[in-house]
Amino acid sequence: MKSNEPRSSSSCAACKFLKRRCTPNCQFAPYFRSDEPKKFANVHKVFGASNVIKILNEVPEDQREDTVNSLVYEAEVRLRDPVYGCIGAIASLQRKMVELQQDLMVTRAHLAYYEAKPSSTASNCPLLDYDPLSVNMPSVFVDTSVSGGYLDSFSQNSFVMDQSGSTNEFGQFPFP
Repeated sequence: MKSNEPRSSSSCAACKFLKRRCTPNCQFAPYFRSDEPKKFANVHKVFGASNVIKILNEVPEDQREDTVNSLVYEAEVRLRDPVYGCIGAIASLQRKMVELQQDLMVTRAHLAYYEAKPSSTASNCPLLDYDPLSVNMPSVFVDTSVSGGYLDSFSQNSFVMDQSGSTNEFGQFPFP
C-alpha cells in the first residue's frame, strides 16, 4: 500500500504491535498494513522501531516501499539464520549457480563430443574413442603423477568425515 492511498480506520500493524494509537500521519501505516502483523514483528525484532524510522527518513519517499520490502526480507532471513542471515542465502545461491554453470559446461562438452564424433569408430586414434560419459578413461589420458593423488581428493560433491567425526582439513563449511 502506498502512502498516498487512503487507509482503513484500523491501526497499522506497527502501532498494534507497539500498543499505541495510530495517527493519520503514522510513518509505519503505508508500509505495514494491519492484516500483516508478522511482517512488522519480524522487522521490529531485528532492527527495532526507532531504527526503522531512521532508515525510512533517510530514504527518498519513492524508494521507501522497496526499502521496507528489503528490511522485511532481511529480518525474515536473519531470524531463520541468525549467524549468516542474507549472506548465507546469497552464498547458497552463488554455490548453486556455480554448480549449474559447471553442469552446463559438461553438457556442452558432451554435445560437442557427440556432434564431432565420426559415424564410424574404425580409426586407431584413441582420442576419438574417448567417451566423456564413460567412467573408464583410455590409457592415453591417464597421468600417473596426477591420478590417485592430490587432484583426486577434490571431488565436487563429496564431503567425508574422518573416523573422529570431524570435518576434513578445510574445517567447517562457512554456509549451509
